[in-house]
Amino acid sequence: MNMAHPDENEEWVTSRIESWVETYKKAMLAPILLRLTSIHQPVTVNDLTTHLAAASGWHVTERGLYRTVKRLEDSGLLVSKAVDAPRTGAKRKELSLSPLGGHFLSGISANIVELPRDATSAG
Repeated sequence: MNMAHPDENEEWVTSRIESWVETYKKAMLAPILLRLTSIHQPVTVNDLTTHLAAASGWHVTERGLYRTVKRLEDSGLLVSKAVDAPRTGAKRKELSLSPLGGHFLSGISANIVELPRDATSAG
């Protein structure tokens, strides 16, 4: 096997993994943002970006992040408040989890399957 050029199977697997990761990121971004907001609230979108990168290693585009936050606000899962930014007085948005968002997040959390690390054989 030539190490410089992966064979077709390796290329196929790599492509499938990349596709799955992108799908997973899109599906999990909203619940992860809700969880990060619940932990750090009130939080700015800029701070959410930092927390997201630290917790997951993901780097989401600013456009994608703002679009997801807006969708969560429009759905009533997040609430925002305009506050004065330090030193500049400019307004910035701080986000908090709404009661509905807390209920939604609890429902999602209750349905996440977590396998024990030592689950190596079927019982």
